[in-house]
Amino acid sequence: MKLAFSTLGCPGWSWNEIFATAKDLGLAGIEIRGIGGEMYAPRIQVFSPARLSQTVAQVKEAGMELPMLTSGASLGLAGSQDAPMDEARAYIDLAQQLGSPFVRVMVTPVAKPEPADLRQTARLYSQLCGYAAPRGVTPLLETNGVLADSAAMKEFMESCGAQNCGVLWDIHHPYRFFGESPEKTYSNIGRWVRYTHVKDSVMKDGQVSYRMMGYGDVPVLDTLQILSKNGYSGYVTLEWLKRWCPDLQEPGIVFSHFTSYMSYLLTQLN
Repeated sequence: MKLAFSTLGCPGWSWNEIFATAKDLGLAGIEIRGIGGEMYAPRIQVFSPARLSQTVAQVKEAGMELPMLTSGASLGLAGSQDAPMDEARAYIDLAQQLGSPFVRVMVTPVAKPEPADLRQTARLYSQLCGYAAPRGVTPLLETNGVLADSAAMKEFMESCGAQNCGVLWDIHHPYRFFGESPEKTYSNIGRWVRYTHVKDSVMKDGQVSYRMMGYGDVPVLDTLQILSKNGYSGYVTLEWLKRWCPDLQEPGIVFSHFTSYMSYLLTQLN
């Protein structure tokens, strides 16, 4: 398995700071979810036509990759189709140029379950898979919102006829919002899991309170054991929600701890 962090965790950092930190920590990749004040990846300066080839070469020479572009495209908001599809297609186009295999899309924009139009989601997701296939990109649907219920996600994916469909398993959401064990989640959706997000938390006064890895109660080691047993060799990426929760610990501390902690856990796998 390969380790990476999402740029969501370092909203105040420049590209050079992000790149240098990932390289120094020996990480395999950097997941793109905004850099500095720009959240929309196609407008990020280092991905502009004038800079893109230089950025790709820089990452490749360091032995790293940009495994996923994390869009904000939410396909299940009733009456909202053009904007999320335009965003998702733009991300797919950029992913093709960067050599990034995955683009994240969602059913709804927040982690907690909320009303969603799953029929619309299915139709739009199928269209995105068709658009992405000839470009060598796979749109990954995240386990968030109502699709953090792995039984619902299983039903959704079984009805998708695309060859390049797949799931981004954010291990936090099925566990925290639906009380699922990693075993239950994987038994339902494991065949479609192409990428994973990890974060840790506890419940405090009825609210999710995020913690550095190992300081919460999310069953991270159990998840890694299941993934390893089933031959998963993809990314385990820290999604530290610093951009949305400014009071969380600083990225320099958190990314270093994540790397050492997860590296240790990976040595414990059978």
